[in-house]
Amino acid sequence: MSAILVVDDEEGIRSFMAEALADEGHRVDQAVDGQAALEQLDIQAYHLMFTDLKMPRLSGMELLRRVRAKNPEMEVVVLTAHGSVDTAVEAMKLGAFDYLTKPLSGPDELRLVAGRALERRRLRDRVNVAKPLKMVAEDPVMRRVLVELDKAAATDVTVLLLGESGTGKEVAARRVHHKSPRAEGPFVAVNCAALSATLLESELFGHEKGAFTGAHQRQRGRFELADGGTLLLDEVSEIKPELQAKLLRVLQERSFERVGSTRSIEVDVRIVAATNQDLQRAMAEGRFREDLFHRLAVFPVTLPPLRKRPGDIPALSDHLLGLLAARRGLPLRLEPDAKRALERHAWPGNVRELANALERAAILSEEGLIRAQDLVLGPVVSPNTAETLILDGSLKQIERQAIVRALERNDGHRKQAAEQLGLGLRTLYDKIKEYDLV
Repeated sequence: MSAILVVDDEEGIRSFMAEALADEGHRVDQAVDGQAALEQLDIQAYHLMFTDLKMPRLSGMELLRRVRAKNPEMEVVVLTAHGSVDTAVEAMKLGAFDYLTKPLSGPDELRLVAGRALERRRLRDRVNVAKPLKMVAEDPVMRRVLVELDKAAATDVTVLLLGESGTGKEVAARRVHHKSPRAEGPFVAVNCAALSATLLESELFGHEKGAFTGAHQRQRGRFELADGGTLLLDEVSEIKPELQAKLLRVLQERSFERVGSTRSIEVDVRIVAATNQDLQRAMAEGRFREDLFHRLAVFPVTLPPLRKRPGDIPALSDHLLGLLAARRGLPLRLEPDAKRALERHAWPGNVRELANALERAAILSEEGLIRAQDLVLGPVVSPNTAETLILDGSLKQIERQAIVRALERNDGHRKQAAEQLGLGLRTLYDKIKEYDLV
């Protein structure tokens, strides 16, 4: 089943399209305009988006430009009125897959275009999946972690990934999947911190049409989508206690009911959970069930922070620069002084911070040669003093102040603050919770 977003300011057109696509078995969400679509795309990934071109607040053309920049893998089909075909052609030049003219002739035309767009997406995904996953492990600490991951992958054991934000827990989860007998099956991830308890229950288990306000059609949940493959429960510590009991039952019985249904559905899913929180402390405080912890922590693996694996920094930098160079179509290289600066930095943001720092440096560099002055880093410390600074809280204080100032400068707009800080939106949400800035 594919996830589709329908964006149109006319409720009748949205409902018609959503129902026609849902009848084909797709999961369909709706957005009333371009701005609402951007907000939805911040918390949910889609395979395909249909968007009208003329809408209030944010036009479909501007939405397309932003989507191409941030989500280039998602297919887009634009909707335009008769007589505005030139605009639709312009949209296709910006990367839209196809266009449909309104009024739509009927559901068959809509389903045909959706099928073609999704087939192209599937073909591209097959190429991407075929590429080997890269987990750099030059440092002995990380080499031991890879051995653990690969041994777990060969079995069907439930894996619990522990580690700070930015240490690569999702990459590790994907490695477990691709090294397992389930590699040909789906890999499905859900961020448990991004949704309320009600929405997360529907996201995990699905719902029936009319189960609650806004449930316009039946939706299959992530457990169903992951049947025969692997489900990553990212930030599992954020699941509310009332939903933890339902999750425990699914892990025990491998069956569940959609919201609004009494029919049990059985699934064959391998679970990988991940968190950057201390679950022992969460259990002691009554925020996390002990029986659920033991179900998830059958095979716990701790991913070390980057400061604990300094031997990986040169190889990681080369790997990330290689990805950047391929994307930009230009060679990128680190000067010796830049390499030294990277090795001396404490990396409170871990691998994600390293990736962001290199991307900024690539933009500032001349002819792809990255020098130390091109790197925008926090306080530079020696390896001997890094641990002391982290323990006494100095780096965390600096990071907290930077986040507070960015939020103030952007009037609390988290997406803009994240972009200004060079962080992913999910990382910023994690940091806001960590520093109690909610």
